[in-house]
Amino acid sequence: MEDKIVTAEKTVLVEMVRLAQKRGMKGREGDWKEFLKRHDPKFGSSLSDPYKRPNDLLIAFLKTFSKEDDLMFLDKVLQCNEKRNFVKQVSQNASDNESPEQRLVRLTLEHPQYSMEYSFPSFNEGWIVTKFSQKSEALNSNSIYAIDCEMVLCEDGTENLVRVCMVDRDLQVKIDELVKPRKEIKDYRTDITGISPGDLDDVTCSLVDVQKSITKLLSSGTILVGHSLNNDLRALQLDHARVIDTSYIFKYFNGSIYRRPSLNNLCKSVLGYDLRQEGAPHNCLDDARAAMKLALAKLESKVDDVITEADENTPQIGMEKLLLHRIPVNVSSEELAGVISGDFTIELKPPKNVQGGDIYSAFAIFKNPKEAHEAFEQIEGSQNEDSSGRPQKLIRFQRSGTIVSIYVRKMGRKDFADKLSSTKRDMKVIENLVMSKKQKTDQNIGMDTISNSSRSFDHVEEVEMLNLELKQDSSPCCDHLNEVERLKEELRRKDYELSNLRKAITALKKKNEKKKGKKK
Repeated sequence: MEDKIVTAEKTVLVEMVRLAQKRGMKGREGDWKEFLKRHDPKFGSSLSDPYKRPNDLLIAFLKTFSKEDDLMFLDKVLQCNEKRNFVKQVSQNASDNESPEQRLVRLTLEHPQYSMEYSFPSFNEGWIVTKFSQKSEALNSNSIYAIDCEMVLCEDGTENLVRVCMVDRDLQVKIDELVKPRKEIKDYRTDITGISPGDLDDVTCSLVDVQKSITKLLSSGTILVGHSLNNDLRALQLDHARVIDTSYIFKYFNGSIYRRPSLNNLCKSVLGYDLRQEGAPHNCLDDARAAMKLALAKLESKVDDVITEADENTPQIGMEKLLLHRIPVNVSSEELAGVISGDFTIELKPPKNVQGGDIYSAFAIFKNPKEAHEAFEQIEGSQNEDSSGRPQKLIRFQRSGTIVSIYVRKMGRKDFADKLSSTKRDMKVIENLVMSKKQKTDQNIGMDTISNSSRSFDHVEEVEMLNLELKQDSSPCCDHLNEVERLKEELRRKDYELSNLRKAITALKKKNEKKKGKKK
C-alpha cells in the first residue's frame, strides 16, 4: 500500500486526503487538521486545502493509517483511479493493432452515456472495485465472461439482487445462484424474474458470497459482457474496468444514440432467433448467453454496428397501453385515474434503477388499442415525441395547491401509426373501387369480361400512382423530422455540458468566497 501511495499522482493524493477528511478518518496522529497542527506550527489547520500542500506532507499523512478498514478504503480509491486512467488511455490510444475484444471495450467506453451510467458510488461500504493492471498483458487479455442479474423490488423502493448467472466464452455456466435479498421484499416481479416467494425459502447465498465468486473469475484484464451491464454491476455493487455493453455496440439505422436496442430485438436482428416468447418471464441464464453470443458475433465480424428493426411491418405489442412517466412519488396511483378519460386499470411499472428516486412510472391499460388511442387524443397538453419517436403529451394538474406535471406516452411510434392509417386508407380506396366495379358490372351484365378486367387494372394503377405521390409528398416531411431529431440530440448534449459548467462555476464561487472570508 505504501509503495502505491508514494508513486501516486498529486490529484490522487489530494482525492485520498479529502475523502479521508470527509469520512472523519483518523490515523496515528489524528485527522487531517490535527495532523497539520503537529507538522506545520506556522499555518497549522488554517491552510487545510490538500491541493495547496506538498506531496511529501500528503504522503506522510496517508501513511499514518494502519486500520484494515482504512487501508481497504484507500486501496479502493487507488483502484478507482486506475480505472479512470484506463478509460482515458483506451480513448486516447486506439490503434490498428488493438484486438477485436479491446475494440469492443473501447466502443463501450466511448459511448456518450458511459460516463453517466457507469459512474458508481464505488467508495461506499459494500462496494467492490476489481483489481486492475495497466500492463500490456492485462490490456491485451482476451479472457471474457458474460453476466446477467435479476432483481426484486424491496419495501423501501430500492432493488436487491435475487439471481445471478455467468457464462464463459463457450457458453458454459460458471455461476448460477439464487441470492437472498438483504431487505424485505415488496414485489418478486414473478412475471419478469420468473421467481416466486417459495423459491427463496432455502437460499443462503448472500451478495457478499456472489461478489467473492465473481471477483475470483475477474482476474486482471478479464472482460465482462452484459446487456445494459451497468444495471447488473450496480445490483452486484461491483465496479469493473474492462466491460462490453451490448446495448452500446449496436445502434439503429438513423436512430437516436439514446435509443438502444433491447436484448430481444438484437437476438432477432443479429442472431436470428426469439430470445423469449411474448409474455414469458426473463431467464437469467438465457440472457447471459445471448449477450455472449452477440459479443462473439461482433468479434468474428459477422455483423455490422448498425442494425434495422427486427420486423418493422409487424404490429407493435402493448398498443392497448399508455405509459405515464415522471410521476412524483407523492402522487398516488388512485389520483392518476382522474388524469386520463376512459375505462382502464392502473399498473405500476417497476423502476429500472436500484437507487429508488422521487419519480415513478405506471401503465394505463385499456381494453384495446383503439380505446387507448382515443384516450390519448382527448388529453389536453403539449405534444412532442420521445427519443424513440413515440408521441407523448405533457399534462399539468393541480394537487394540494401545487401544479403537478407528468408525461403520458403512447406505446407505438408515430411512423407505425401513420403507416397503419395509410394502409387503412389504401384498403378503403380499393374497397370503394371494388364496390364501384361491382355496381357497374350489375348494371352492364352484357359487358365484355376483358373490358372489365382492363378497367380493374386501371383502378389498381391509379391507386399505385396515388401512393407514389403520397410518398413523394411525405419525403420533405421525413427530412424535417430527421433534422428535428438531430437538433434534439444536439440540445441534450448542450444541456449536459451546461450542467457541468454550472457545477464548475458554483465550485469556483464557493472557493472565492472562502478566500475572501480568510482575508477578512
